[in-house]
Amino acid sequence: MHDFLFLQNDFFPPYVTYTWVTMALLALLSYLATRRIDILPNRIQNVMEVVISSIDTMLIDTMGSKGRQFFPLIATLFIFILVSNLMGLVPGFAGSTTNLNTTVAMALVVFVITHIVGVRTHGLKYIKQFLGPVWWLIPLMFPIEVISHLSRPLSLSVRLFGNMEGGHIVLAVLFVLVPLLVPMPMVVLKILISGIQALVFTLLSMMYIAGAMEEAH
Repeated sequence: MHDFLFLQNDFFPPYVTYTWVTMALLALLSYLATRRIDILPNRIQNVMEVVISSIDTMLIDTMGSKGRQFFPLIATLFIFILVSNLMGLVPGFAGSTTNLNTTVAMALVVFVITHIVGVRTHGLKYIKQFLGPVWWLIPLMFPIEVISHLSRPLSLSVRLFGNMEGGHIVLAVLFVLVPLLVPMPMVVLKILISGIQALVFTLLSMMYIAGAMEEAH
């Protein structure tokens, strides 16, 4: 879809290049947001404080106080996905979330951490979550639960990738057909979708991890 990309090179595919660009941008914003804290708060600090406090509130509401230990992971996922989504709307730039490699990598991180947390919290009793409420349902429930858990990273990655890549394709077509005023409502809608998709990914991640910490019923 991208005929011309800034920073395009022969060494790395665009999604890798723009993943590093996103990381560098977020590192710079983090640095600027923590400067001159004892003086007057600047606009960057204000924006970052609103974002961080909102994520913290969402985390506590979804996972409870025990979920705060996962704040670095959840905040990183949300901000990285949001910035990557929005970067894809800038002409000459590519969002790394429009590539399945990026979304699968993030989904696998959530998948692995979910089960590490489950084993760390419950020990070997964690397997009870896969066995169902009564013993005679084990042959039925175990494969269903395994398939359900394995489908989670697939669902997370394909949903994010599909929505972002599909939206960019629609925008590209509209800009070719009617390059002036008509595509602008779509741009606004795409910005909204970028935020929603980042929120959905992180909310599902929190729910999966919170479910791993709960006792089996």
